[in-house]
Amino acid sequence: MRLRRIIGRSLALTAAAGLGASLMTTPALAADDAAGTVDWGACPEDAAAAPDLECATIAVPLDHRAPEGDTIDVMISRLTGANPEERRGVLLLNPGGPGGSGLAQPGQMRDLGLPSSVLDAYDLIGMDPRGVGHSTPVSCGFTVEQHYRGNLPPYAVDEAAVAEQAEAAEAVADQCAANDPEGLMPHMTTANTARDMDVIREALGEDAISFYGASYGSALGSAYASLFPERSDRIVLDSNLGDTALGYEQQRLWGPGFEDGFPAFAAWAAQRHDSYGLGETPEEVEEHYFALAERLDEEPLAEFDGPLFRFLVFGGLYSEASYGMTAGIWQSLAASDEQAARERFEEHDLPAAAGQDASGLSPYDNAWSSYLAVACNDTDWPEDLATYQAAVAEDRERYPKFGAAGANVSPCAFWHNDPVEPQVPISDEGPRNVLIVQHLRDAATPYEGALAAREAFGDRSRLVTVDGDGHGVYVYGDNPCALNTTTRYLVDGEMPESDVFCEAA
Repeated sequence: MRLRRIIGRSLALTAAAGLGASLMTTPALAADDAAGTVDWGACPEDAAAAPDLECATIAVPLDHRAPEGDTIDVMISRLTGANPEERRGVLLLNPGGPGGSGLAQPGQMRDLGLPSSVLDAYDLIGMDPRGVGHSTPVSCGFTVEQHYRGNLPPYAVDEAAVAEQAEAAEAVADQCAANDPEGLMPHMTTANTARDMDVIREALGEDAISFYGASYGSALGSAYASLFPERSDRIVLDSNLGDTALGYEQQRLWGPGFEDGFPAFAAWAAQRHDSYGLGETPEEVEEHYFALAERLDEEPLAEFDGPLFRFLVFGGLYSEASYGMTAGIWQSLAASDEQAARERFEEHDLPAAAGQDASGLSPYDNAWSSYLAVACNDTDWPEDLATYQAAVAEDRERYPKFGAAGANVSPCAFWHNDPVEPQVPISDEGPRNVLIVQHLRDAATPYEGALAAREAFGDRSRLVTVDGDGHGVYVYGDNPCALNTTTRYLVDGEMPESDVFCEAA
């Protein structure tokens, strides 16, 4: 899942024993990409978030098991450190996804307040991962007219709703396969993106790279630190999946994540009852949520049905900055004002408001397509409909606000290719260089993921737990303890002696 707002995008985580030796070897660069020489130039207009950002394209193997075979292009960006005398190396960034473009991220993080000491210490490297944006993009051919709501499955009220979603999911899987005649999608994996990162490292002439990844980016960073432990410098994993893939079990965590994240929003809304009318107490806000969701299940307002309402609230739990938008849409739906809800939605759903491009594709086509390719390729998803129906029934009871969405069936159940290799296991063999930072209450990546990552990395890692809510801690959050601890690690290499608990700010 992406760290940035997911509304409208529904973004929104082992090398084989016989292949281990070849997969751990850096593939040869294309002939015109000698180590340490990258041809930097202007960035594409849609990625140039900062005037001093520069971009370059690097060739990487389509299939890292055949490094001398076909290649694809991966585009990276660079924000050069302001003080060359303080330069430590490069800090490669990933905003999440899978399917999230990262070319503009260096400028965005600087604008959010990334400390100057970090900017002095590193060249910030953004990246469109393989298949994304300007890096040989994949496409399922999603159009605006298709009315596809994105990759997060809808809330299923009963077994029949799961079966209906299965039909739609199978059609999407068929569509993705039909739109991939060159066979790019089977090679869209977290492991291959991690290997691309190592090609980038060599092209930049670096012995090792540091990394900051949030949300799904934590899975990518975990994969790189596990595949290339001695080439990883300082690794920061923010808002953690707890694994190297976004599989079905990670998707099901959105159910308990919603339960953890909702109370903060409910308390916020209750304090503003005179403005939004959602309830005078958190308990009343919760009751209103269930009542409106059930009403929209039975009597939708055009496309605003119960599943979409639940999804919009889930997206609004990512950060307090989204609470007002969420409360406003909720207020309009409660008043049966479909037009006002649509206007509020479109006001904040800027890419969708732009409509389709000249190709006729949805502006979300590539993000949705690359998300599916990576998520479906990284792990084996259940294929039996009864498995999903049983899980939905269980999670609808255990996590009534959103569990019946997180457990629902997705196109991955019908994906046309099996994983090309086993999932990368997190390795505890390597330097102590993995700092895990996490809010206690995060709807998208619950705290359980951080605990899983800490256990898997063992003594290679330390965990910074923040008594706070929301998705994204370092720079994206506002906790001084977490900010200072992470900055000290990135700049001075000061890894905490033990796990850290940061009190609420």
